[in-house]
Amino acid sequence: MSDEYARGRRDGLRLALSILEAEEAKWEALLGESPSWRTNATRAIRHKAYQVARKRVQTALNRFLPKSESALPVEVASMIEQAGL
Repeated sequence: MSDEYARGRRDGLRLALSILEAEEAKWEALLGESPSWRTNATRAIRHKAYQVARKRVQTALNRFLPKSESALPVEVASMIEQAGL
């Protein structure tokens, strides 16, 4: 796998991670806001699904990081810190 291709894959995963974080934050703000228990349950399930998806993308991103780097790149570390992991 060429270095440019691998960098593109990592950039794509970083983009997916940021999109999932935004969606998760949107649903987190809506948790428990509705008077309907069914709506609240649906929102909680959707929020949990975004949390799981974010964690899976983060795991995939960690697998694609170059082995020579012992520390995470600054941008990835800041994304992880923002996500609260």
